[in-house]
Amino acid sequence: MDESYFSRLNQYRTLWVLVFFDLPTETKKDRRIASSFRKKLLDDGFAMFQFSIYMRFCPSRENADVHIKRVKKNLPPKGKVGIMSITDRQFGLMEIFHGTKSVDNEPPSQQLDLF
Repeated sequence: MDESYFSRLNQYRTLWVLVFFDLPTETKKDRRIASSFRKKLLDDGFAMFQFSIYMRFCPSRENADVHIKRVKKNLPPKGKVGIMSITDRQFGLMEIFHGTKSVDNEPPSQQLDLF
């Protein structure tokens, strides 16, 4: 089998985990909790996609499950948090716009996982 076959197969096995959240920020305590949640996402290798959307590349379902479990462990007591996993192929099909201009969907830098 040629390399393109394995490349296509890999696009369906590797995943992106996206975390969406809407957290209260009315009080100083709320802002501290929201900031702590964002910092924990960054510490776990997530990158900001938009202000309340963070994403992380995972080479396998098992790896994605580890990071999803960490997000769940750090859920703030108030607010809404959504977690979604999509394949690398689906992520690559996303259309991104800045205003009305379409921009290339540049893949974020790959991260090295140390176990």
